Amino acid sequence: MTGADGDDSRQSTAGAEDPREDEQYHLEVTEGEVADSVLLPGDPDRVETIREGWTESEVVADHREYRTATGSVEGTPISVTSTGIGSPSAAIAVEELARVGADTLIRVGSCGAIQAETDIGDLIITSGAVRQEGTSSEYVRDDYPAVADHAVVAALAAAAEQLGYDYHVGLTASTDSFYAGQSREGFGGFRARDSEADVAELQDAGVLNFEMEASAILTLANVYGLRAGAVCTVYADRTTGEFRVEGEQRAAKTASKAVALLAEMDEQVAATDADAWHAGLGL
Repeated sequence: MTGADGDDSRQSTAGAEDPREDEQYHLEVTEGEVADSVLLPGDPDRVETIREGWTESEVVADHREYRTATGSVEGTPISVTSTGIGSPSAAIAVEELARVGADTLIRVGSCGAIQAETDIGDLIITSGAVRQEGTSSEYVRDDYPAVADHAVVAALAAAAEQLGYDYHVGLTASTDSFYAGQSREGFGGFRARDSEADVAELQDAGVLNFEMEASAILTLANVYGLRAGAVCTVYADRTTGEFRVEGEQRAAKTASKAVALLAEMDEQVAATDADAWHAGLGL
């Protein structure tokens, strides 16, 4: 087997009748193995955490950083695929999930908050993202907005309300670097040029948090006509310097419940003449 830029030694030699001829190169999933709605954590181990809250599930693929499981939550089909760290690998997941029929993608992760009103353990639901990563720029011009789908945002907020979790809805900054890109101190005390000023500028502009995948996922989803969103639990409070892993399952439970709510919202739209879900249809 060679790398992603080489020949695919797994390519089928069985011809058109091979049932896995459409297997995706990196994710190793085929059409029918993945639900319409897919949660996207970074860490493969979080797949197991997410599955714990479902009615039933099974792992359908596990290759490199990409582990995929499919099951159901509140009677609604759902999948989860880990993406690894950063936008390049997240974009691969979006590409290959779209190829096997997924149409709703929700990033589930952790983040660093940069506003005083957010606390450790709170949820941040992304309404849009600053494209401070390079992957999405390889798809579309830099001034193209990374915007979350309005129905996904509404479903995530409703899910957090129903579960009783503290949450905030707003803008996220997605970076390519956990250290320099998020104005953290690098090895030997290194500081990136204008790092403190960059954080202050984002704070003044009302950005809530740092993470590393949301803007690429949102951008690609919009380019491809999919719907997407993101919900992250705050582990780092950059205004106080505090870091603590708290509420690890909150984002997972919120995203899973949001998928069930989206199914109800889709049914409401289908039963009316509406072009899209809106608050007048209810939840």
